Amino acid sequence: MNPTILIVPGLRDHVAEHWQTLLEARLPGARSVPPLEHDKLSRAARVAALDAALAAIDGPVILVAHSAGVMIAVQWAQAHRRPIHGALLATPADVESPMPAGYPTTDALREHGWLPIPRARLPFPSILASSSNDPLCSAARAAGMAQDWGSRLVELGEVGHLNPAAGYGPWPAADALIDALR
Repeated sequence: MNPTILIVPGLRDHVAEHWQTLLEARLPGARSVPPLEHDKLSRAARVAALDAALAAIDGPVILVAHSAGVMIAVQWAQAHRRPIHGALLATPADVESPMPAGYPTTDALREHGWLPIPRARLPFPSILASSSNDPLCSAARAAGMAQDWGSRLVELGEVGHLNPAAGYGPWPAADALIDALR
């Protein structure tokens, strides 16, 4: 049985031209954690939404997380023990460091339960794909997260935050990284 791909979006949820949205539409059987209607900045609500989405899936799952979605997946893994086949963790948002204007402040993230970033080894195989010029996470911080979580680090080069603002609608490299987790 092929693993179900479960998309774990970041705080902006589903953006029509985002690579995760396009990937879900293209891959048969792929699903996504639904957007929150309330408590959009609540880490606990986001983790609960991921847990509910996983509960609705029978069989193996590969998580495909981006930005704050990476933090949601890692936070979920600290408290839950459902077997996960693997996880692609793309350009994590470093919630412990100040972010550019337009993103939540470190104080707001702390208030809503995002800090500190869990550093325990993940109980499933994972690939952390990092950018050398991500405005939301330095390459050094991403490499430290990969080491702490036991993730294979894949350096993507200068891809910004791997989102539409950085020129990414489709991201064909995601397919090869997901295949490596199968």
